[in-house]
Amino acid sequence: MTAQLLGHGVRPTAQRLQIALLVLDRPCHFSADQLLASLRKGGQRVSKATVYNTLNLFSRRGLIREVAVDPVRLMYDSTTAPHHHFYNAETGELTDIDPTELRVSRLPALPRATEAEGIEVLIRIRPRKDA
Repeated sequence: MTAQLLGHGVRPTAQRLQIALLVLDRPCHFSADQLLASLRKGGQRVSKATVYNTLNLFSRRGLIREVAVDPVRLMYDSTTAPHHHFYNAETGELTDIDPTELRVSRLPALPRATEAEGIEVLIRIRPRKDA
């Protein structure tokens, strides 16, 4: 884990390593509060500010991706390759969609002097009322 952090230009402090072990060990989706709860449940003493700062750093350095699921909620994804998501508005669960399962056939005209960098689709779902 230390080599992975160093490879992305992140100094591997003890708290960053604790966080990295939880979020980079396997593909996962999580909020900062969920991560904080997991750390504390495991007996780690870490502040909320440290969790947010570390997630921000990991995101900037390409270790994780930020996924804005609504205007006030940010989730994180340890899979950094391009892909899409289902977001369950009732449970807060984020689920990957394989990028080959979704095709965008045409983009609108882009603003002048710009180019498309990527497309990320978030499909909001909720349990059906009749189910």
